[in-house]
Amino acid sequence: MILEGRHAVVYGASGAIGGAVARAFRAEGAVVHAPSHAEVDALDEAAVDAHAASLPRIDISFNSISIGDVQGTPMVEMAVADYVEPLARQVRTQFLTTRAAARRMREQGDGGVLLFFGGIGDPPRGFSLGMLQTGFYAVEHMRRQLAVELGPDGIRTVTLRTGGVPESLPAGMEGREAIAESLDESTLSGRSATLEDVGRVAAFVASDHGRTMTGATVNVSCGALLD
Repeated sequence: MILEGRHAVVYGASGAIGGAVARAFRAEGAVVHAPSHAEVDALDEAAVDAHAASLPRIDISFNSISIGDVQGTPMVEMAVADYVEPLARQVRTQFLTTRAAARRMREQGDGGVLLFFGGIGDPPRGFSLGMLQTGFYAVEHMRRQLAVELGPDGIRTVTLRTGGVPESLPAGMEGREAIAESLDESTLSGRSATLEDVGRVAAFVASDHGRTMTGATVNVSCGALLD
């Protein structure tokens, strides 16, 4: 098992992406710390820092909490708060959790991995994503800066970039089937990445097999996004 003995903290493990990553980490031997929102509010600085300090160690950190963003409404029809507030939450939670993990990794002195989800891509036609991609762009630049600052400490930063995972679309979401079909059609292989695919790639990247990968995005889009 490629993550034997590693300690991974996964915020948002109750969600589709976070859950897939947590399961894959466990399957590869990692000790997974997956606090619920009731246990740790990943938007609260004191709570995040206290949780990180309470763990035996942190080798891997991944945050995919829900930020309450509004999708399906054209930007020109959105309220300012519906655009700006989720963006602030996205940047805040990623900053807090990666900072807390990186501090522990530096203290440990043997490196670590900060994983992100999102990446940069073209907006889809026919569906309004609100602030989602603005948030992805902001976090990507955060990840790049962290790569430069933390590289000398052996801490790697990598983003998983999918182009959309149909299984992660909420049940009952309006137009869910049409969106899932369009995601599949946008790929070169005729099918989108699955949650299992995302989890397996995350485990590989976080392991020593991915030790040369940092300051980078990993394309898990089945060709929907061309590098």
